[in-house]
Amino acid sequence: MNIAVIGTGYVGLVTGTCLSETGNNVICVDVDQQKVEKLKSGQITIYEPGLETIFQRNLREGRLHFTTNLEEAVKDAALIFLALPTPPNGDGAADLSFVLGVAEHLGKVIKEYKVIINKSTVPVGTAELTKQALAKNATVPFDVVSNPEFLREGVAVDDFMKPDRVVLGTTSDRARKLMEELYRPFVRQGNPIVFMDERSSEMTKYAANSYLATRISFMNELANLCERTGADVETVRMGMGSDNRIGKRFLFPGIGYGGSCFPKDVQALAKTAEEHNYDFKILKAVMQVNDKQKHVLVEKIINQYGSNLVGKKIAIWGLAFKPNTDDIREAPALFIIEELLNAGAEIVAYDPEAMPNVQNYFSALPSEKKSRLSFAANYYSAMEGADFLAILTEWTEFRTPDFAKLKSLLKNPVIFDGRNLYDLEAMQQEGFYYNSIGRKTIIL
Repeated sequence: MNIAVIGTGYVGLVTGTCLSETGNNVICVDVDQQKVEKLKSGQITIYEPGLETIFQRNLREGRLHFTTNLEEAVKDAALIFLALPTPPNGDGAADLSFVLGVAEHLGKVIKEYKVIINKSTVPVGTAELTKQALAKNATVPFDVVSNPEFLREGVAVDDFMKPDRVVLGTTSDRARKLMEELYRPFVRQGNPIVFMDERSSEMTKYAANSYLATRISFMNELANLCERTGADVETVRMGMGSDNRIGKRFLFPGIGYGGSCFPKDVQALAKTAEEHNYDFKILKAVMQVNDKQKHVLVEKIINQYGSNLVGKKIAIWGLAFKPNTDDIREAPALFIIEELLNAGAEIVAYDPEAMPNVQNYFSALPSEKKSRLSFAANYYSAMEGADFLAILTEWTEFRTPDFAKLKSLLKNPVIFDGRNLYDLEAMQQEGFYYNSIGRKTIIL
């Protein structure tokens, strides 16, 4: 098939690349000329394990193309994917201006029947709004399909190529046949293509992410209670996860969820509830718990050292909101670093992929604070002369460090672990003060 993908952000680039991998001819469109030139020359613009290999292959074999010309991209495309940003407005509602603006322009340039697919995460009712925007200028028939993405950063290529399920919202038989043909190669092992109406499809994405965010917030609340009662949240988690009604995933406590999906999707679903005069109490609690959890590690540090951290040098491991990505959107590390700088601390941070993004994020800091934030060449050099280590992202390379080397580099053998990477007994034997989430503190 000939396919156009509008938007070359995270979702758009993964979608376009993976669709080209099954033999489709894909043209990706973006308004950013510099970005398009990079992609055309073979420079991938996001970090995602496994993506570059298939990106380079399909670019080389002429199945993957990039342009800034919307009309050129959609001219021969049977399917047009909208992979556009839907950032939260100030009130938490999703901003649909990019989606609807492009839809209105598409109406002017399509010359024959097309299927327009909303791949962006959008509120219930967006398919109808997209149809209305297209209809303002369109003189040919078209269908709008809701096809939410369920890509986990760090394993997005596997998620796209071998999906648990494909959700498609359409009431058009013509569109249904085309979408079924497109996705058939991805579900050969028998995973379902789930067809439903457009509104139910749009709700499914928000419902799935909000439920997973709820599990995380529940575990964070449980972890805080475990600390107060003397229980160990890690053993509780294993006991819970062994129940097949519950399962093992998304039961890990920590310092709150972040990223491009959970925070904005929970907010958007709560806003939808508000617009329909429904008081969605659980979602409100999920957001409140998550906001509070981002402060937990700083509270632990202040309880140990006092609120004035002037003269304290802190090593930080991990900046991305999760491992295997350079994404720092809503990352707990950003909030924690800001609080520690406000308390007067000096910070030396390390992350395998996210440091450039964090440098850019904090570029507008006042010079006095900026002078107290630096970045290390590797995770050991971050600790040289630091008073203690704080772990904020669970990168694999942090899981089995040389603890003797850590002790020799740190001023004090002290670790605050926001991701529960290490065994308590092992930390006691290694001679560390070790303060984690939902477990007893190992005291020297």
